[in-house]
Amino acid sequence: MVGVTGASGSRLAVEMLRLLEADARVDRVHVVVSPSALRVLAEESGVAGRAGLLERLLGRRSRKMDLLAHEDIGAAIASGSYAVTAMIVLPCSMGTLAGIAHGMAGNLIERAADVCLKERRRLVLCVRETPLNLIHLRNMVAATEAGATVFPVAPAFYNHPQSVDEMVQTYVQRVLQHVGLPQPGAFAWGEAGETAEQEDALPLAR
Repeated sequence: MVGVTGASGSRLAVEMLRLLEADARVDRVHVVVSPSALRVLAEESGVAGRAGLLERLLGRRSRKMDLLAHEDIGAAIASGSYAVTAMIVLPCSMGTLAGIAHGMAGNLIERAADVCLKERRRLVLCVRETPLNLIHLRNMVAATEAGATVFPVAPAFYNHPQSVDEMVQTYVQRVLQHVGLPQPGAFAWGEAGETAEQEDALPLAR
């Protein structure tokens, strides 16, 4: 499951959908896009409206993805009896984080996340906000204690990215690897022939 909420970073969500669409190991993907996320998509990616959204984001008709209504708390993914492998919320707004951390289940994204927590399934919250206030931090702790993984949207620079697209792809690949989908060709520290001197020069990269 992929939830897309109204934080900045819709470009990351689009890249994740494209990688999942191309991954033969993934049979089906349920996608839920919040109303606020639709607005952010329009502002950041120029893709407006819900009609044909996945087809426009992917550049073709999807063979495995279905777009579920944000308000449809009766959808299959709202039940623990419907087995899924993992759920990723990318980007995850502070409002959605709060709803998940406190079990509000007021919409399909929050309810599906709540189901993942109660069924002990993988839930990854790719939070996007800065600076963070104490409420945000406490909600991250609460979500983590409940079993979620908080995976902040933070670019990597140790692989010397040459473009924003490369930074976006590197981050998304790390998230997918975290839910058990190894990414062939993804940068991995220690596989580029670093010398001992290079490793010593980058102690914080560990």
